[in-house]
Amino acid sequence: MPLFWNEKTLLIKTETTYGTDATPTGAANAILATDVRLMPMEGQDADRALEMPWMGASGTVATELHAKISFKIEAKGSGTPGTPPAYAPVLKACALAEVIVATTSVTYNRVSKNHSSVTIYLNISGTLYSLIGTRGTAVLRLTTQGILYYEVEMTGLFVMPISQAVPAATLGTQLSVFPLVATSANTPVFTIAAQPRILRSLSLNLGNTVSPRFLVGAESIIIEKIAESAEMTIEAVALSALNPYALAKNGTLTEVVLQHGTIAGDRLTLTLPRCRFARPSGLENQQGIVEWPLRATPLPDTGNDQLTIAYT
Repeated sequence: MPLFWNEKTLLIKTETTYGTDATPTGAANAILATDVRLMPMEGQDADRALEMPWMGASGTVATELHAKISFKIEAKGSGTPGTPPAYAPVLKACALAEVIVATTSVTYNRVSKNHSSVTIYLNISGTLYSLIGTRGTAVLRLTTQGILYYEVEMTGLFVMPISQAVPAATLGTQLSVFPLVATSANTPVFTIAAQPRILRSLSLNLGNTVSPRFLVGAESIIIEKIAESAEMTIEAVALSALNPYALAKNGTLTEVVLQHGTIAGDRLTLTLPRCRFARPSGLENQQGIVEWPLRATPLPDTGNDQLTIAYT
């Protein structure tokens, strides 16, 4: 009997102890995702390279075994101010710290050490693929008239797949509450230098370099480097209103703010307080109107303050 790709559940839970299976359950830790892709047994193949009195292969030995999984998550709030979204463990495993203000907000900002990790279960038609000690990176991507997504790539330590019945998953508001597409009404705030701009697309790449580290006595997945980047395409205006060439030449640090959603519990506000804009790469013609594709690097000031993602 074949295995059916669509018969799958994704469960993710924060680990209390790094690399120790957190045993996520369908009732408490189910994640609604799309475009799920799994590479269940990554690593290296060490050739034995034997010198024998005859010709023939000598075989390889699998080393540095780990697994990778990528998926997209709808970037919407929990529906209740002060309650983290169901996918919060993913954000924390991407080197973000979580600050909760009861009944008011949940805010994520950078953290440079002691990064959180998660256990991931992906059950596909009765085969359980597990990743432990998992960390990753993500891109927050908005396109006009489209759904706001986190595009996530996670790397974890390899666990031998086993046969297990597909668990029942409780998705709650992840399934019942539909995401908002990016429109003027749903995305009421986009500013550069505190002035409203007309936006076509925006992406924030968390830029985490995620690496397996295999030593005798210690095997782990680490985030060894962080270098965020942002890209946005906006409607061009008179240079007296915004001059991206001067911003790039002078290195002027500029704030960028995006708010998506208008209802309490489902508002996401991205703030990049100190962006250094790069040289504009050119001009685009969209329906006969000039647009600027812009690139920027969010920079820290006192440390770990180069970005915030707030749910209110």
